[in-house]
Amino acid sequence: MLLVDTNVLVDVLQDDPQWATCSIGQLRAQASVHQLAINPIVYAEISLSFSTLEGLDAAVSTLGLVMRDVPRPALFLAAKAFAQYRKRGGSRPQVLPDFFIGAHAAVEGWPLLTRDARRFRTYFPTLEVIAP
Repeated sequence: MLLVDTNVLVDVLQDDPQWATCSIGQLRAQASVHQLAINPIVYAEISLSFSTLEGLDAAVSTLGLVMRDVPRPALFLAAKAFAQYRKRGGSRPQVLPDFFIGAHAAVEGWPLLTRDARRFRTYFPTLEVIAP
């Protein structure tokens, strides 16, 4: 199993001129080795690219993504990592979802495909991060 971060999927769904080709390539490469997964946080974040639930679910299916719930130990770890981020002077309040995503992958022992490698490597040092 490999957890896919929101930014990689948004690159693909919105055909980002800078990142889409690279993100599509990584999704294809990783799909040949791993089952691709998202969690409810990623699902909610990518939903902003769709006007209907049916369109969102069709895209999730087409991309071969499976939904996995975030286990309680990951929720605990996310809060601790976010507190560390804030203690180190982090001021962006919207990053908490990233900590849920990183903690989920770390607790499950899954690699994470993301374009935000630095933050994940900093706060989840045991996490295998794959960046396009």
